[in-house]
Amino acid sequence: MSFFASATDAAYALVRPLVHATDGEAAHNLTISALQPLPRAHRALTSPVLATELAGIAFPNPVGLAPGFDKDARVAHVMPHFGFGFVEVGTLTPLPQEGNPRPRLFRLVEDGAVINRMGFNNGGQAAAADRIARLRGCGLAVPLGINIGANKDSADRIADYAKGTAAMAPLADYLTVNISSPNTPGLRALQDKGALEALLDGVAAAQPAGAAKPVFLKVAPDLEPADIDDIVAVAIDKGLAAVIVSNTTITRPALASRHADEAGGLSGAPLADLALQRVRDFHVASGGQVPLVAAGGIASAEQAWDRILAGASLVQIYSAMVFAGPGLAARIARGLEKLAVRDGFARVADAVGTR
Repeated sequence: MSFFASATDAAYALVRPLVHATDGEAAHNLTISALQPLPRAHRALTSPVLATELAGIAFPNPVGLAPGFDKDARVAHVMPHFGFGFVEVGTLTPLPQEGNPRPRLFRLVEDGAVINRMGFNNGGQAAAADRIARLRGCGLAVPLGINIGANKDSADRIADYAKGTAAMAPLADYLTVNISSPNTPGLRALQDKGALEALLDGVAAAQPAGAAKPVFLKVAPDLEPADIDDIVAVAIDKGLAAVIVSNTTITRPALASRHADEAGGLSGAPLADLALQRVRDFHVASGGQVPLVAAGGIASAEQAWDRILAGASLVQIYSAMVFAGPGLAARIARGLEKLAVRDGFARVADAVGTR
């Protein structure tokens, strides 16, 4: 684990009680403000065991930062200091939007969970594009994914995704088409087969000529078997580079926190079993033909390893850092290295889908 990650973990342990006494969104905004002026990372945490390739992209290690943390692409240059092997920014919409009314972010400390109903709050693609272009000019130590969405009041959501593709693809190593948020009414309807086909056709048509970027599709965990089969069929037909499994859930397992009944998407520890099962479901449904990225409830190297064995080539974390500190990515990456060696794999990538 890097000195930077270790030092910030130690500092976080001291300030965590104060952070958790502060409104969740206010604490997050303060974190982004504190990270933004830090120096750019020049190298990534990697090794021959950890290095992974997906969609023609070389990932130093398979542990990524999930979108939502760096919505407006303000701190992507810093995150490799904490051990991340890739960073996904967003969700970014064509026009700026405030999102849903506050409060809209709730820590469920007793459950190791978070509920959010943010509603794609962001400063819009144009402002983020300027920042990303400057970062690209200086160089980024890890691959950058850009997560795109539709504005809440858009009359044509497919057109919004096409606009996002045209605007952000030139700046991205990969694009994520996010149709999985429960906090934009009607958005998850784009997971239906016909709507999904039309959406991906629109995205493909908007790709820059001669420089199309790999497209990842982010889906919800709250899917029926027939939904999974349809999404897999479309993913194969349309040549998707990967499916990200999964976003937050609208289901509510037994929760202890006083915030348990808040509306929104649930992430963190209670999502772990469901999200793991969905990776298995997608891997089986596709026969391993569709690369997978696992997200949701990952808080340890062992949990990340389970997702990889189940079929995921990469993993992403976010909510777990609220409780485990910013050095979690480095701990997971180094843990994956040890687990691969323990189980007789020369590379983490060799273990994908073997269980």
